[in-house]
Parts: sequence; structure tokens; C-alpha cells
Amino acid sequence: MTKLYGTSRSRSARSLWALEELGVKYEHLPIATTEAKSAENLKRNPNGHVPVLEDDGVVIWESMAINLYLAEKYGKNSLWPPEPAARADIYKWSFWAMTEVEPHLITLLRNRVMHPPEQRDEKAALAAIEALKAPLNVLESSLKGREYLLGKNFTIADLNVAAVMSWVPMMKLDMSSTPNVQAWLQKCLGREANKKVRGLK
Repeated sequence: MTKLYGTSRSRSARSLWALEELGVKYEHLPIATTEAKSAENLKRNPNGHVPVLEDDGVVIWESMAINLYLAEKYGKNSLWPPEPAARADIYKWSFWAMTEVEPHLITLLRNRVMHPPEQRDEKAALAAIEALKAPLNVLESSLKGREYLLGKNFTIADLNVAAVMSWVPMMKLDMSSTPNVQAWLQKCLGREANKKVRGLK
């Protein structure tokens, strides 16, 4: 049985979304991030984080690694294309989201939502918004004339990037200068598999 450890209120949501899109039968064990450093979870992931995937004796941590593994193993549909060049684009966009977008979104999230008001740094939040402009413009240009990142089909690249950017609506960022990104993100986050995951623990 495939098992996914981690609450949907964490990066585990990305991997839950992938499991749902791929139609994999799995057991969800919603470990909270505050419980991730328990002795039991440290046996699964020595870093003390979630998500963790167990699949046929294989144990994987790091949400992007989990999603790429799942797509490669179970992606009989368009999520995992057969061409090496297309798969290279999947790796490219997945890693791009983690390095170019997520750090700024985390800074923004911490200083606008997570930290107590007295610990928030509005200058850091505004700097993060400014820093996001360049990668969002890259994404905007790449989506011009395309439905999805690789073309007509939704792939694991779209899922991975959209999952990282799922905090954007919560942050109420002004996306008027990147209409392609705005439309694409709404389309991705509106998929039934993602909406199902958002209703989980």
C-alpha cells in the first residue's frame, strides 16, 4: 500500500495532489508539521519534515522528489511525457519553482500571515514582492500562446509550479501585469484533484 505522511496544510499537499491526479490508491496519514520531528517520523525522514512517501518498500522525502517519482512510475497519462526533452522541461520548471519563486513566497507568507504581528517585517515582505516580479515575468512569457507549461497538456510540471504558487491567492498579490500566469494558475488550482486535497486534513 502506498502511504503519504503529512497534513495537507503543508508541502504534503503537493504530493497528495499528484497522487490524486495519477489515480494512485494510497493511505493518507496527516502528520502535522509540529509532529514531524517525532522519533517515529525521524526514522522515515531524518530531517524531521513532511511529506514522506512509502511505496512498495521505497521511502522518499522532499515533495518535488516524491512528485517526480510518482509521475515517472504511475504517469500513464499526460502528466509524464515519454520524450526526454519534455521530461527535461519538467525538471527545469520544478526546480525553478523551488529556487526562483518559493523562497520569496515563504518570506512573504511569514511576514504577512505566519509571524505574530510584532515580529513581522514589512520591508522584507515588500522586498519579496519586488523579487517575485522577475520570475513571474519569465513564467508570463513562457505561457504566452500556451495552455500549459509544455503546451496543450497539463503535466507534473504544471502541478509542481502551481502547487508552489498556491500561496499567491492567499497573499492577494496583484497579478494584473501577468494575465497569462493568473489564468493558468486559476486553471491549475481549480482542478478537481487539487480541490479534493484541500478538503483533507
